[in-house]
Amino acid sequence: MTSDSTYDLAVIGAGPGGFKAALTGAGLGLRTVLVEKGEFGGTCLNTGCIPTKLFLGASASVHELHAQARLKIANGSIDIDLPALQNRKQKILAGHRKAMQSRLVGAGVTIVNGAARLESKTELVAESETSANEIAFKSLILATGSRPAVIPGMVPDQNIVLDSDGLLDLEEAPESLAVLGAGAVGLEMARFFSSLGTKIILVEALGRIAPFEDPEVSEALLKIFKREGWTLHVGKKAASLEVQDGKARLMLETGEEILAQKALTAFGRTPNTQGLGLENAGITLDKRGFIQTDANLCAQGKIFAIGDVNGQAMLAHAASDQARYVVRFIAGKEKGPYSPAPIPWCVYGAPETLRVGQMAHDLKARGLPAQVSKSPLAANPIAQAHAAPHGFVKAVWSDGKLVGITAVGFNVTHLATQAAIMVQQSWTKHNVKQLIFAHPTLDEALRDALLAEPVEV
Repeated sequence: MTSDSTYDLAVIGAGPGGFKAALTGAGLGLRTVLVEKGEFGGTCLNTGCIPTKLFLGASASVHELHAQARLKIANGSIDIDLPALQNRKQKILAGHRKAMQSRLVGAGVTIVNGAARLESKTELVAESETSANEIAFKSLILATGSRPAVIPGMVPDQNIVLDSDGLLDLEEAPESLAVLGAGAVGLEMARFFSSLGTKIILVEALGRIAPFEDPEVSEALLKIFKREGWTLHVGKKAASLEVQDGKARLMLETGEEILAQKALTAFGRTPNTQGLGLENAGITLDKRGFIQTDANLCAQGKIFAIGDVNGQAMLAHAASDQARYVVRFIAGKEKGPYSPAPIPWCVYGAPETLRVGQMAHDLKARGLPAQVSKSPLAANPIAQAHAAPHGFVKAVWSDGKLVGITAVGFNVTHLATQAAIMVQQSWTKHNVKQLIFAHPTLDEALRDALLAEPVEV
């Protein structure tokens, strides 16, 4: 290939990270090509962030009605038309995909449909059913994302045993749903189908639900789910999962048997690296299968890996931030290593969880001083107004500076951006006192947590 046909930047994958990388590259004057073998938008748009929030948004009124009914303020019922919701989902996703492609074309990005395979450190082939396009590049960004993880012997048939992709396509709510895994995916899907009247059986092998969140958050969620009648098996491992007589039959290592109309496997996610020809470019994977990168997110030569495929932070907004950094690094506008701002981690639904920065037990494990100050949502007027007093906001301090915020309860994800700013800027109580918080708002729960007297942990 001649130098005239060589792209400055090639991107594989059109999820949030790949999309941002291509747009940023074109915006910086790089001749850019984007290769995608499937639907634009990746997991986030098609089977993750966006459809799950459409589902949770559609059912939010159910939770609020139930909360008001417990106070004998309201009564009645809300019926969710799942086929209609599926139809709305498809229309919205199609619109987003069309808009993404339009923006890319408008920015001057060349789009190639096909499965990419590296031939060397500077060449790839994109194969479709009808063609094979050879592409030469100066720099490459791998943004191929991830897919639901599978455990041997518990492989979804997408009929009775489903992963999150399959569950999001159901046209009818099951009478019962066994959810294996109490992380973000398992909890959000359980919340939605619970609102449709599905009996939830939640199984988590680790010692607590939401195992990567603050332990107090896990305790608060446990109490709420018990109150709502969920069957909870925490600290118990699944021994087998099979379809028997048209139902999911789950056996726990304790010997307990669980039967449900459907089962969801929510064991986390695994990177999409198969068939990419990574070995042809000398790219290596870690023991979990993620692409290994250096401090600049470089995998080999001028090949970089961003987003889920590098396993650093499997979040759409993290992928987009990595994309912007890498493209600017390629263009010579970033010099130092990748050093992201504090990343918000959220679980949506009713209730929600939020985490930014450090947790107290993490600091203690590293031998660092840690103090916490906390405010219960029961004292917040907006939480009271929505009959949602359960939960709290907690601030984590070290040497008088704010290093983390975590929260659980009604709409706490709405605090994510201001929490991230405060943690990034290492706020002190003096900074908090200089800010006027609107009244009444949920933001006041954050203020009250920040101004509460901290205690050693």
